[in-house]
Formats: sequence, structure tokens, C-alpha cells
Amino acid sequence: MSISIILVDDHELVRQGLRALLEKRPEFEVLDEAGDGQRAIELVKELNPDVVVIDVEMPGFNGIEAARRISELGVKTKILALSMHTERQYVSEMMAAGASGYILKKSAIEELETAIKRIYAGKMYCSPSLISLVMEDYADRLSREKDSELAKLTPREIEVLRLITGGLNTKEVAYELKLSIKTIETYRLQIMRKLKINNIVELVKYAIREGLAEL
Repeated sequence: MSISIILVDDHELVRQGLRALLEKRPEFEVLDEAGDGQRAIELVKELNPDVVVIDVEMPGFNGIEAARRISELGVKTKILALSMHTERQYVSEMMAAGASGYILKKSAIEELETAIKRIYAGKMYCSPSLISLVMEDYADRLSREKDSELAKLTPREIEVLRLITGGLNTKEVAYELKLSIKTIETYRLQIMRKLKINNIVELVKYAIREGLAEL
């Protein structure tokens, strides 16, 4: 089954170039294109794609506002930011708006493919040159949050959180801590309830913010 995609960029040549490259790969299906954020939102509502690849800076609704509104729709669509901007502000605001990934326009097509596949699988992706910016931003947020949500968790729950957001599955975490799989599942549910988080992607983002996991 192919990954359905909508391409959003105010430059038609960019959209056409990306479409031509992606359509050469059988694992991708480009459903449509949009030249602005408003049209992108309409297409997401209409077509419900797996992934929307969206430029950050566009006339009208920019990519950040469009990402925020798409996230509020409650659809399955994952958001991948595609931008020429390497400034921390753009990366931070785009991720806060709901994007699961951020890559640079100068990236090779192979990186775009990797990013699409990663976020489609429920993970996060950021161009390697931008990871330090993301980590710095999370560190700053952590320092500003005097009453961290982390304080709600017990030491054991923090350890479970660190392991499950660090790439281990439930069985592996159970083996690591010498506990039953059912116990680990209970811990995971307790952690998500305490943090008011409903899915693993948001849990990973939280763990990165708190310095418990890495991109």
C-alpha cells in the first residue's frame, strides 16, 4: 500500500519537481498539490492524505498556521515541513504547530523519502543539521518550566518512560527491568494518563523536551 501525499508550496516549479521525483517511487502516491495554506487545509479535509509536505513560508496562511489548523482537524495526516530556513524560530514554531518532521529544501530526494516514511510510521524526523537547534529549544523550554510535568511521575515511571521512548518495545522494556509485560503496559498507561498524553508520538516529543530521549 502506497503512502498518499499532498504537496504544498507557493512555487509551482518546486511542486512539479517534487511530484516528478516522488511519483517515480511506487511506495508514494501524490494525490494533489496546493499553492497556499488555505487550499492545503481544504485538500486535507477532502482527501485525508497520509502525509502533507508543506513549505513554511507562503502567502496567506503560512506553513505554520496551516500546520496548526490541520492538526486541529483531528485527521490522520502527518505534517512534514519543507523549508529553506534553518533558523531556530522556524523549526521550533513548526514543530509546536504539529509537524512531525522538518527538512531543508536543499536536502536530497533520499532524505525526503526517509522523512516521509519515518513520520508516516509515527516517528519524528529532522534534518541532521537542525537537530542541535531542536535540542537547544527543548532544553530552553525545560529550564523555563519550573513546575515540570515530570514531577508527577515516580522514579520507576520515569525509567519506563525513558526506555519506551528510547526505541525499546514493551517486551524489551520488561526484560530490561525484569518485570512482566503486563506491568510495563500498566506503567505506560499510568504515564500517559498523568501527562495527559494520548499517543506515542506525543509521548516521544515530551520525552525529548525533558531530555529523556533523543531524535
